[in-house]
Amino acid sequence: MRVLIAFVLSVASTAIAATPTSPASRPTTKPVPDPNHALIIRHGKIVDGAGNPWFYGDVLVHGGEIAAIGNIAPRTGGAGAEEIDATGLVVAPGFIDVHTHADRDVLRSPLAENFVRDGVTTIVTGNCGYGVRDVGEYFRGIRQRGAAINVATLIGHNAVLEAVKGGGDARLTPEQMAKAKEIIRQAMRDGAVGMSTGLIYRPGMYSPPEEIIELQKVAAEFGGIYATHMRNEGSGILDAIDEALRVGREAHCRVEISHFKLPSDVAHKIGGANTTLGKVLAARTDGEEVWLDQYPYTASSTSISVMLPDWVYDKGNDEAKKRLDDPQQVRKMLADMKDQYETKRHRPNLGYAVISSCKNDPAFVGRNLYEVAQIIKLRQQNQGKDVELLDRATQVSPLPDVTMEEQYQAVIDICRRGGASCVFHTMDEQEVKDILSCPLVAVASDSGIRDFGSGQPHPRGYGTNCRVLGRYVRELHVITLEDAVRKMTSLPATAFRFSRRGFIRPGYVADLTIFDPNTVTDKATFEKPHQYSQGIRFVIVHGYPVLRDGEMTGMLSGGPVLGPGAGAGAGVGAGAKPSAVAADGIPSGR
Repeated sequence: MRVLIAFVLSVASTAIAATPTSPASRPTTKPVPDPNHALIIRHGKIVDGAGNPWFYGDVLVHGGEIAAIGNIAPRTGGAGAEEIDATGLVVAPGFIDVHTHADRDVLRSPLAENFVRDGVTTIVTGNCGYGVRDVGEYFRGIRQRGAAINVATLIGHNAVLEAVKGGGDARLTPEQMAKAKEIIRQAMRDGAVGMSTGLIYRPGMYSPPEEIIELQKVAAEFGGIYATHMRNEGSGILDAIDEALRVGREAHCRVEISHFKLPSDVAHKIGGANTTLGKVLAARTDGEEVWLDQYPYTASSTSISVMLPDWVYDKGNDEAKKRLDDPQQVRKMLADMKDQYETKRHRPNLGYAVISSCKNDPAFVGRNLYEVAQIIKLRQQNQGKDVELLDRATQVSPLPDVTMEEQYQAVIDICRRGGASCVFHTMDEQEVKDILSCPLVAVASDSGIRDFGSGQPHPRGYGTNCRVLGRYVRELHVITLEDAVRKMTSLPATAFRFSRRGFIRPGYVADLTIFDPNTVTDKATFEKPHQYSQGIRFVIVHGYPVLRDGEMTGMLSGGPVLGPGAGAGAGVGAGAKPSAVAADGIPSGR
């Protein structure tokens, strides 16, 4: 008799079928630059990005820039000027998401609909040490193809290391160091805004701080920021913060600590987010420029491979595959995982980790690792016979209990067969609130461009900004509307030195987001992530609506945003303005 396990495989196909047209099939338009193009936004509640109280007024946009703010006379802007009635709506600077993993997604899906519908007009790619290595080629592709949003990029430490030495645990030789520095130097000249690290990922996890500092010094010569996914976001978080601050001090640069968070088991031991935030605030008091960003959720998301001991991959992927197939090495992995999760972290099971994508076994998607281990055990009990997968409500047979070792073995088996992505439910809501309340914290999604209906991704890819505006501003009153907008606009613009962005001021680039403060909210959930946010009514990029009355226009008016060292030699300095490079005639480096 066949054993029945609960699972639904139809959710993704149903969601896709419910979408009238997929983003990839929608017509797009790349605007011809028109210095006389005009747009007037009338009767809005203006939140200018600086944290100032809102005020009523009109905004005149001319030639891709904000031309005037106040009471704009009728027929100003000419007969062809488009007018938007923003009565009852908030007019804000376009949201800037400094921590994304869109990277080459933007070349494949230039509409970036999940970002646009969350109010985003500018993203930063190349985070966590990954991203493109040839920044010049990347920006040429964006200029040629067009994009609905503006794109800046960091140069990724892991990408550089893989280019010069591969993925194993080995220090850079003098020759490799010289080559790595030249890659970073060229990236900065091509317009990168700094260097990023992902120090829980290979091969960056094997780099000592001294090596990172030497490489970051090159980016700093061009005014580049150091953006880091720290070496430890759990029990070693305080040491990891110290390392990030050390890089900033010794490389003489600004620091951005990415997706700042605190697991609940660690929070209870060290005194909560006040302790971690206190370290950062103390550094600011001592004169170090450090910034933070956060996604407003109690779960993180990354590769399942981070659950394995670090040594598994220290000789590269080929050797790791051999180790994953070696019974003796697997026994060592199991012992190390037991020490990590049971002895040190006191985990009762691995049910906090949920599979979000798994190409080699789609049946695991949406299941936590305890359930995945149950499925694997059930298959073994059925001697390899197919196991029918049905909805949870139809389950008629109990699932077998599994030990912690069987759950660890499930992780190893998945990694052996090609890996998976997971959502990790590890944080408390109070820590999220405390971190969001810190004035140094920007709002960022840590997401790529979503393929609507594909997989079970983290909902932050659809709802990060609108979740803050709906839940943490309107419902819970954790922060004010004006401060929330500041965290999405002028704060990230200041940290990354985006000149003429992040504020509603005359002469600034006309990137604007218009939303209904009474209805704006996220709709995406962990159970049903493929849902666009609601309440964002208009999104304007370089003066052109890419979202009008809640509908995508297909306009590709975005372009590259260049870093402060673009086209320059070393010695630009951290306070220098970006190069005023015009891509397609549309301001793209200011």
